[in-house]
Amino acid sequence: MQGVVERLTYHSEESGYTIARFKAPRTSELVTIVGSFANIQAGQTLQLHGIWKDHPKFGAQFQVTQYRETKPATLTGLEKYLGSGLIKGVGPVTAKRIVAHFGLETLEIIEHQIDRLSEVPGIAQKRVKLIQTAWVTQKAIKDVMLFLQSHGVSTTYAVKIYKQYGDAAIATVTHNPYQLATDVYGIGFVTADAIARNLGIAPGSEFRYRSGLLHVLGEASEEGHCFLPQDELVGRVTKRLAIDNHRPDAEQVLRLIEQMVLDHTLVKTDTPLDGLEQFGYYAPPFFGAEQKLADQLQQLLKQPIEVDLTRVQRWIDRFMAKTGMPLSLQQRQAVEMAASHRVLILTGGPGCGKTFTTRTIVALWKAMGKSIALASPTGRAAQRLSEMAGQEAKTIHRLLEFEPKTMKFKRDVDNPIPAQAIVVDEASMLDLFLANSLLKATALDTQLLLVGDTDQLPSVGPGAVLQDLIASGQIPVVRLTQVFRQAQASQIVSNAHRINQGQFPQLEAVSDQPQSDCLWLGAPEPVAGVQAIQDLITALIPSLGFNVSQAVQVLCPMTRGEVGTRNLNTVLQQLINPPSPAKAELVRGGMILRVGDRVIQKVNDYDREVFNGDLGVITAIEVEEQDVTVQFTERLVSYDYADLNEIALAWAITIHKSQGSEYPVVILPIYMQHYLMLSRNLIYTGLTRAKQLAIVVGPQKAIALAIRQVKDQQRYTLLDQRLQKQP
Repeated sequence: MQGVVERLTYHSEESGYTIARFKAPRTSELVTIVGSFANIQAGQTLQLHGIWKDHPKFGAQFQVTQYRETKPATLTGLEKYLGSGLIKGVGPVTAKRIVAHFGLETLEIIEHQIDRLSEVPGIAQKRVKLIQTAWVTQKAIKDVMLFLQSHGVSTTYAVKIYKQYGDAAIATVTHNPYQLATDVYGIGFVTADAIARNLGIAPGSEFRYRSGLLHVLGEASEEGHCFLPQDELVGRVTKRLAIDNHRPDAEQVLRLIEQMVLDHTLVKTDTPLDGLEQFGYYAPPFFGAEQKLADQLQQLLKQPIEVDLTRVQRWIDRFMAKTGMPLSLQQRQAVEMAASHRVLILTGGPGCGKTFTTRTIVALWKAMGKSIALASPTGRAAQRLSEMAGQEAKTIHRLLEFEPKTMKFKRDVDNPIPAQAIVVDEASMLDLFLANSLLKATALDTQLLLVGDTDQLPSVGPGAVLQDLIASGQIPVVRLTQVFRQAQASQIVSNAHRINQGQFPQLEAVSDQPQSDCLWLGAPEPVAGVQAIQDLITALIPSLGFNVSQAVQVLCPMTRGEVGTRNLNTVLQQLINPPSPAKAELVRGGMILRVGDRVIQKVNDYDREVFNGDLGVITAIEVEEQDVTVQFTERLVSYDYADLNEIALAWAITIHKSQGSEYPVVILPIYMQHYLMLSRNLIYTGLTRAKQLAIVVGPQKAIALAIRQVKDQQRYTLLDQRLQKQP
C-alpha cells in the first residue's frame, strides 16, 4: 500500500511504536496503520508492506512489517511533509511558501539547488543555510536511525549518536557498540549489550566484560558507593554478564579484574577492607577524587589561624545587643569556633538556629575584614542563602566557574576561589566529585564553613561526604540540638524531630479550616490518594490563599505506581496546566510538554549551566526552530528537540530530587506500594521541604513503616579512614 501519513495518533520515540492515520490513493476513508517506525512525520509518503488485522475495538488496521519512504507526489503532501517539524527552520508557513514557489520540484530544488530557496519571499540567506544544514543532517540521521533501528536501538538516541560520532556513527557502533555506553548519555550497558547481540558480538567478548564490569561499578555509584569489595563486585558482575547459556565464572572475572588493575582501568585498595579481609576496587576517577579530597582537607587543617578570642567575644556581645537576638550556648560556641578554626562543620535539625548562626558567622567574618564567598549545591538553596546572608550566593558550579568547552572548572589549585572565607550550605548534598572540586579550589589560607543536616537523605551522587567528615573525628563539629520557641510553634518542625526520634508525628486531619501547618489525609488506597491530591489542589489549598501553580510541590518516594511521579505528573498537568489554544505544546517520548509546565533538569548539563534537580517553567515552544525555552531560577535556557530527554515534568518529583529546595506547600503521598523506598530519613527530608504547609496523604500503616525503617546508609567509602591517616 502506498500513500501519505495524514496525522500521528501515537508515536513512542523510545520504541518507535506508531499508530497513524494514512491516506491511500483512490480511497476517501483514512486507514489506520500500526507498526514500528524509526522516524515518521505527517506528510511523509510511504510504501508499506504488511497484513490487515481486525482490532476488536478499533476495527480494521494495517500492521506494517516493512516500509520505505518515497517522495511526496502532491503539493499538499509536500507542504505537510516539509512543515511537519522534520527540518529545523521550516514550519507550516514557510513550507507553504516554498511549495507555492517551486511546486512539485520542491524536494529536487532542496536536494540539488538549495541556494534557490532565497527566491522564496521571506527566506533570507541565513535561513537557507539553516535549512541546508538541517536537511543534510536529517538525511544522515535517517541513515543512522534506520541502521540503529534494525539493531534494536531506541530512536530517541539516534540524534545524540549522530552528534557524538557524525559520519563515523555506523562504523563506531559496528566495531564496538559498548563505546556508546561510555560516550552517549542515556545509552547504558544494557542497550549497548542488546545492540552487540544483534551485531553478533560474542557474549564472552573482552569488550563486553570490561564494559560490564565498569557498568556494575557505575550502578554501585548510583547507590552512593565509591567502590565495591571484591566478593560483591565479582558477584554482581557474574550476575550482570550472565546471558542465555553463557555465565562467566568467578575465576574468569577475578582474572579480568587483576588485568584491569594492571592496565590502570581499575584501582585496588592498598590494604584489605576492615572486617571483610578482602580488597576493594574503584573506577580510577572515584579513587583519585577520594584520595585528593582527603589530602586537600588535611593540608587545610594544618594551617594555623591567629585570632584574638577576647575581641571576638566582645563583638558577639555587641552583635546580640544590637540585633536583640541572643545566641544559645551552642550557637555562640559555633561562632567562636568559626573565628578560630580553618574548617568547621555546623549541623542540626530544623528550628535549631542553623540559619541565624550562619548569618552571625558571616557578619563576624565581615567585621574581621574577610572577603566571603557563599555557595550551595542547588540554585534554589543558593538563592535562599543569599537572602539570609544579605550578599550574593552562587551554586557551587558557578562559584567554581565551569568551562563547558574543556569540561573542567576554571577554579582549581592554581586558580583558587578569590575569598578568605567560604560558606557552603546544604552540605549533606555534597557528593564526592563536587566536594573534591570545591576543596581543590579552596586556598590554604581560606576558612571553610560547611552547614548541613546529617539526618536528611545522603547525596544523590557517590560518597557520604558530610557524614564521613564528621565520622573521621578530624574536623571540628558543632551540632545544634536546642529547638527555639518560635520554631516549636510549627508542627512541621516538631514532627520532623519526632520522626528523627522514631516517634509517630502529630498530624491534624484535613478540614476546611485547619489549625496546624502539618496535616494528614487518610485515603487508604493509592487510587483514592490520587483523587485526594486532586481535591486538595482544587479546593483546600486555594481556599487557604496559595497560588497552586507556584506554591505547591508534590513529593513522592518513587517514580512508579499510581502515586509515583510519572502518573501524578500526567494527572496534575491536566489539572494545573490544561491544554488551551493559547499554549503551544509538543509530544516527546509519550510525554506532553506545554507552555506553563513546571519541569525538572534530570542531568548535569554544563553547556547550558543547568544541573540535576533544577526546577524551571516552560515559557516558549518554537515549532519552526525546534526548540523549547525554560525559565530557571537564574537564567533562560533553550533546548533543541533532540535534548528534551534531559527534562521531565515536575508537578510531582521524587523526594531525592527535592533536596536543597523549599516550597510553600508540600504534598507527601506515602503508600505501601513504595515500601522498598520508605525510610525515616526519606519522610524526614520530604516533610522538612515544606515552609508553610505540609500535607501527608496515605494510610498510617505506611507512615509508621517509613518511620520504623532506619535504612542502613552504609555506603562503601574510605574518606573517613583516609582523613585519619597521617599525611
